[in-house]
Amino acid sequence: MAVSIVGIDLAKNVFRLHGCDAQGRAVLRKQLMRGQLLAFLARLPRCVVAMEACASAHYWARELERFGHQVRLINPRFVKPFVKANKNDASDAEAICEAASRPAMRFVAVKTAEQQELQAVHRVRQQLVKSHTALINQVRGLLAEHGIVMAQGRAQLRRTLARILEDADNRLSGVMRELVSEIGERLKYMEDRLRQYELQIERRCRLDPRCRRLTEVEGVGPLTATALVAAVGNAAEFKHGRELAAAYLGLVPRHRASGGRTIMQGISKRGDRYLRSLLIHGARAALWTIERRGNQRSAWATRLKLRRGTNVAAVALAHKNARLLWALLRSGECYRAAPLFPRPAEAAG
Repeated sequence: MAVSIVGIDLAKNVFRLHGCDAQGRAVLRKQLMRGQLLAFLARLPRCVVAMEACASAHYWARELERFGHQVRLINPRFVKPFVKANKNDASDAEAICEAASRPAMRFVAVKTAEQQELQAVHRVRQQLVKSHTALINQVRGLLAEHGIVMAQGRAQLRRTLARILEDADNRLSGVMRELVSEIGERLKYMEDRLRQYELQIERRCRLDPRCRRLTEVEGVGPLTATALVAAVGNAAEFKHGRELAAAYLGLVPRHRASGGRTIMQGISKRGDRYLRSLLIHGARAALWTIERRGNQRSAWATRLKLRRGTNVAAVALAHKNARLLWALLRSGECYRAAPLFPRPAEAAG
């Protein structure tokens, strides 16, 4: 049985395999339990193993690479067009095998265990930020029902909650005071945990030379640098910076073209939403400081902000930063800021 490529439909316990030879003929159709998968593939001659880039895919990819197999991870969106007839595990495995054999198919790079650990820290922190925001909105709504409206901002919220508990004339019942006190303690705990995660991310950023180089770019801090390294590593799977900014981060306009007419729309928002938001927020913050620097980069950002507004300028700067970060990761070089414009007196001299 000369298997050239194997498609695996991943699951928790039951895995479906579909294998083809070099001519594309199906020579393997098999269903395996979780404990049987590695033993079976270890006995299989070295070949291409394709899987959808879903939960646990990177773990299985690292395990299979130890056996000498060439692993290809595919975005599930690219597999769907190859599914024939009714959708089931067998047809999914066949579709994965067919998609992986296409010469123009794009594949997902296999992440290392260290990348996934760093990404896990970001994911847990992100979920904690959402829970923290939801709890703040909840306590605001509960107190508004009792005629207490708080100012915006987390610092204002903490001070207001403390005053509410000390004020005996606000006519809050004992039940409400107990709830407000409990929510205040939960908010404090969440803020302490968030600070611990941020310190951990900053520590990892200092230890990784790639992250340190990335933080030299305006609008890129430890959060963005570590999130990018965790997601793309050395960015070797991207041929140029536009692939990272456009296909992976969605920082380019959508467009519709038909009959020789092209209609440009808003940014596509494809790819990693978390990383895209970090780059845009960082670029928004950088716009406030970059304008005061007298160089070509600041002049470009200032002109764009005046012509198109802050939001468009922030997205454009995020796009430019994404392409710059790709170049720094691929080349291993340090960031060299644009030279300052000469002062009027120096130019006259």
